[in-house]
Parts: sequence; structure tokens; C-alpha cells
Amino acid sequence: MDSAWKEIVWRQFGAAIDMLEKGVVGCPEKLWGDRSQNPEYWYLVYHTLFWLDLYLHGPVEGFAPPAPFGLEELDPAGVLPSRPYTKSEMLLYLEHGRKRCREAIEALTEEGARRRYRFGWGEAAYSELLLYNMRHVQHHAAQLHLILRQKIDSTPGWVAQTKRDLAGGRSPEDGGKEGGR
Repeated sequence: MDSAWKEIVWRQFGAAIDMLEKGVVGCPEKLWGDRSQNPEYWYLVYHTLFWLDLYLHGPVEGFAPPAPFGLEELDPAGVLPSRPYTKSEMLLYLEHGRKRCREAIEALTEEGARRRYRFGWGEAAYSELLLYNMRHVQHHAAQLHLILRQKIDSTPGWVAQTKRDLAGGRSPEDGGKEGGR
């Protein structure tokens, strides 16, 4: 698989994850746990991270999120987790997803890119699933940023591309600084 293509996809997918992270970090505690929000802020974050993780895994079969997270998202009845997850838990899950995303893109082969997976919404090759996943993350990051604008009249800002390279470090043009924050 072409390394330039992988870098491009990573810079944009990484930027979507950075935008999601900004939405987590920028949320005040009062809004994070506001049970009157529908959907609740923490839950939008969890939903996004769960599906990021699952789509990077590929098949539903054999997928298990890291503890303390469960498989409630797969329940057709729409069962919510037994408790709101904390920002700290979500930031750890986000780092898990970021690492898994980098590794999946870096390891992608022509054969792997063509492998097909089926979900309730349809079927897609893994390469298309990567793009679908990136759009899903950005969609919910935008929702979180809109909620922040409406509730606290502030948003964490746009990330044009991640400053992290595909290997997980900082890109040279960034001078080693943290990206997208």
C-alpha cells in the first residue's frame, strides 16, 4: 500500500480524533455529567470512541473494547452503559483509539484494504470503512463543538491536520510540539 496515501489518510483521520479530543478536554464538568442533555455529552463521546474502536477492528465478531467498557452499543434495544464514564476514562479510550488507528493505517496492505465487512447499515471494504469511520468521528466531534458553543459560548477550534506522524511521534515541521491542541 502506498505510504504517501497512508500519511494523508492518517493526517486527516488523526485530525478528526484531535478534534474529538478537544471536545472532551474543553467540556466543563457540569456539562459533562448533565443528565438533562439528550443525548448526554459523555455518551456522545463514548458512542464515538466505541465505534471508532469497532470499525478499526473490522468484524463485530471477536471485538471487545478495553475495560471498563462493554458491548451495550451493539444492543438493538439502545441500552446505555450502567454509569456515565469520566473524562479520564474517555481520554484513555481516545488514546487507545488513536493508537489503534495509526497502527491499522500503517499496517494496511492492498489485500487488507479490499477485505469486506458487514454491519447493520451495509457492507464495505476496509479502505472505505476507514473513511466512513473518519466521517463518523468528525460528525460527532462537530456535534460536541456545537453543544459547547450553545452551552458555554466557546469551542476548542479547528484542527487542519494532526501534528502526529504515522509512527506516533510529532511531525518534524511541528518541532516536536503537541499537535492539534
